[in-house]
Amino acid sequence: MTRLRRGAAMLMVLAVAAQVGLSACDSSKKPTATKVVVPPVGFAVTPGTGNAGVPVSTEIGTQVTNGRITDVALVDAAGRQIAGELRADGTAWVPGSTLQYGTSYTAKVTAVGKDDKPVTHESKFTTMAKPSGAAVTSELILTNGATYGVGMPIVVEFGSDVPPESRAAVQQRLYVKSDPPQPGAWHWFSGKQVMYRPEKYWQPGTKITARKALDGVKIGDRYADEDASATVTIGRKLTIDIDNATKQLSVYVNDALVKTAPVSLGKSSTPTSSGTTVIMSREAYTVFRTPEYTAPVQFAMRLTWGGQYIHAAPWSVGDQGRRNVSHGCTNVSTDNGRWLYENTLVGDPVTTRNTEVGLDAGDGWTVWDMPWEQYKT
Repeated sequence: MTRLRRGAAMLMVLAVAAQVGLSACDSSKKPTATKVVVPPVGFAVTPGTGNAGVPVSTEIGTQVTNGRITDVALVDAAGRQIAGELRADGTAWVPGSTLQYGTSYTAKVTAVGKDDKPVTHESKFTTMAKPSGAAVTSELILTNGATYGVGMPIVVEFGSDVPPESRAAVQQRLYVKSDPPQPGAWHWFSGKQVMYRPEKYWQPGTKITARKALDGVKIGDRYADEDASATVTIGRKLTIDIDNATKQLSVYVNDALVKTAPVSLGKSSTPTSSGTTVIMSREAYTVFRTPEYTAPVQFAMRLTWGGQYIHAAPWSVGDQGRRNVSHGCTNVSTDNGRWLYENTLVGDPVTTRNTEVGLDAGDGWTVWDMPWEQYKT
């Protein structure tokens, strides 16, 4: 091939290469964008719109898919906002007070989807009319603002038996918050009594808020009566140990021994119960009335419903530390009784050992008289 022809061929190759390069970088041909599909937020709010006859104990069910809840608002027909908060597991929003009978409400549940945009679902419902007939009464055994011992249980008592099939619904409406947090459990000792305790004694200084939000909760063929709450404080740690083997009572503060006292416990025909209970009440003066006797008593600290107390018994001082002569109570001298009365709190734990009989579950606030694994079942 001549030099001229070789030159022309080279020019043709360069021209083709230039055309190919220009085609590959042609800006008029843009890549196709992939469209991102954001799944919509799904709501399953209860009560649903149009629901009527809703119990006044209702909670706002807040099941949400493809999002997370950021706000729940509840207002009545007059536009008044109802305070409340989400359950810890986020499954429901709990009004801070029982709703009114025969009243319309609007709930608005707001959630943020995966695109971070808020979406609100609205539901309108009406509560039931006030039921007729006698209500199931109940009482929260706490005094608002009071200070209690480290063994104090949260006690709810009922005026009539709660049938087993109603207990889960009742328990769902019993709330306990502690600061610092100390998880615990409820335990039914009978159809008329349910109690709450943490795994171990409350930490001194704990703030506890308890609420029984039972108004409108159906119990059998009736409804419960009221919504009540109390905020209390746990004081210093004081525990009492009573040993029948030595006939001695020992008092510990923060696990350090601070006082001992000789005692006389129940005689063989009326023995004192072994086990752990807590001081249920404290009375500077009272009168014991039984079929056998009537006696004025000073510095009485109740331990059981059956009538076992720690109390001053000057008539048995000669027996204290030596032999048992009481009808089941723990007898101490007047001076020791006064000291105990002045230094104890309702809720202080008392453990009695080495007597002829054990403590009956529920005879007093016996939440600490069973292992935690058994208690929480």
